[in-house]
Amino acid sequence: MADGEVGGIVDDKFAAVREQFEKNLNDGTDIGASFCVIKDGEPVIDLWGGWADEERTRPWEKDTIVNVYSTTKTMTALTALWLADQGKLDFDAPVAAYWPEFAASGKEAVKVSHLMSHSAGLSGWTEPLGKHDLYDWDKATRLLAAQAPLWEPGTASGYHAITQGYLVGEVIRRIDGRTVGTVFREEFAEPLGADFHIGLPASEDHRVADLKPPPGAGLGGAAQNEIQRVAFENPEVDVSETRTRAWRGAEIPAAGGTGNARSVATVQSILANGGVMNGKRFLSEAGCRKALECQVDGTDMVLGIPVRFGLGYGLSGPLSPALNDQSMFWGGYGGSIVLVDMQNRMTIAYAMNRMEGTTTGDMRAITLAAHVWQAMAG
Repeated sequence: MADGEVGGIVDDKFAAVREQFEKNLNDGTDIGASFCVIKDGEPVIDLWGGWADEERTRPWEKDTIVNVYSTTKTMTALTALWLADQGKLDFDAPVAAYWPEFAASGKEAVKVSHLMSHSAGLSGWTEPLGKHDLYDWDKATRLLAAQAPLWEPGTASGYHAITQGYLVGEVIRRIDGRTVGTVFREEFAEPLGADFHIGLPASEDHRVADLKPPPGAGLGGAAQNEIQRVAFENPEVDVSETRTRAWRGAEIPAAGGTGNARSVATVQSILANGGVMNGKRFLSEAGCRKALECQVDGTDMVLGIPVRFGLGYGLSGPLSPALNDQSMFWGGYGGSIVLVDMQNRMTIAYAMNRMEGTTTGDMRAITLAAHVWQAMAG
């Protein structure tokens, strides 16, 4: 395969997907990217190609991985769903039942489900935070435990862009004893051979594609109130930080995951397949379907758009018309996304390195997914 060319597999009926994927690389819509569709536990599309850097010196190869920002949240959510399925975590219980210090500042009644659905009132830190504080788990969680909610928990969502990973991750740690990155690796990534990491070993740095930041002011420039400001400006989201060892090695379970479309689709196919993947049962069917239970529905106070949140995932709604009511999704700053379709036992994932300014996916992934749905319907 020549440098920068498209490699992988595509079932014949999805030829239009490959054509679109190649077009995106050829016309500069993408620099390098990966796209994967798994149906009934088997890959029907697994594409990669282009370049791992803007200078086009490193081809995007089969095992190239990249920071996927908030697509990482789906891995943290799955880990929490797994604990709940074992009876160790009750989403309706107060967070303080597992993490006593969290009861401070009027949060004694905040439920784990509020953390999972971005409705806990903790969209960001109110104490000033530097970017290196994100690498200090104890400080990040201690400040959140002490903080008062910015709105009445459970009444509305306000996207917990960075904080959600520390909040859910600390509950997981208090229950299991292992960090969320360790639980995820030992219980999901390693058994599945899935190349996704919450906390990337230094030995894998050479495989990471460089993100190209989106044009414009970035996320912080759009903040109009305190709820948005703390989500996106404290600390400022600095894309160049993803090239550092500190960022890659830290466990930032809402935004710091590193993987590719194949690994994202492989792990999330557990949910699409009713709890089973590669012949191994990870969760019960009921444990998977728990994610579809709507927790909050309305205009998100941080994103400013209507969102329906289940337990850790966005659900089908006005802004996701192509999804049926047994589907869920989430995406990352810049464009990565995963769509989990329980009805059709299908998972669609996309990861790339040329970022757009969106927080939950953009038209590149949606157009590729639309070609998939068209082929399925044909």
